[in-house]
Amino acid sequence: MNEYQISQKLSNGKPDLMNKDHYLVSEVLLPLVEGASGLELLFEVRSMELNRQPGEICFPGGHVEEDELKRPGLAALREAMEELGLSANNIVPIGALDRLITPMGMLVYPFVGRILSPGSIIPNRAEVEKIFTVPLSFLRNYSPQVSCVEVATRYGTNFPLDRIPEKYRGGWTKRWSFPTYIYEYQNYFIFGMTAIILNHFLSIIVEKKQD
Repeated sequence: MNEYQISQKLSNGKPDLMNKDHYLVSEVLLPLVEGASGLELLFEVRSMELNRQPGEICFPGGHVEEDELKRPGLAALREAMEELGLSANNIVPIGALDRLITPMGMLVYPFVGRILSPGSIIPNRAEVEKIFTVPLSFLRNYSPQVSCVEVATRYGTNFPLDRIPEKYRGGWTKRWSFPTYIYEYQNYFIFGMTAIILNHFLSIIVEKKQD
């Protein structure tokens, strides 16, 4: 193979996320509803019967199926319909947010939508313990607590540790940390990936004050 052939292969490709197949690809919907105080954001409390993250607060969403990968937003809509008992014509897409890559191996695509008739919501109790809403007016003026998540790595037992520098031969090694946020509303405690996506959404819609 020569330089020209390498150049042709590179020019014919389209840059994407490396090792994308190793990630769990999911989509979530940030559902806006009209409430007593204007627009409100709807959250779910996950069922205590779920094996993964029972009782945590989240947005509707879930795994993107193979046939949905090329149709952004479809999985978020499908999951919201399943979890909230809504029809497709009751959810109006508004726009997409930046994707989120987590150190836990998830690639998350968040979308914002509007639920036209929130009174029609019938939560799927197999997945959703309850739902609640938070006024955008509250969230826009809220200053979340900022903490951090530390990420550590270690090599597997079958890795030839004798071939690498000794500093890598121990157990878990801290690699980096990233900021995370905590939002509290009434008795609800919002943290983790949901809070990170929420903070990103609010950073877009909240106008920064001019000095």
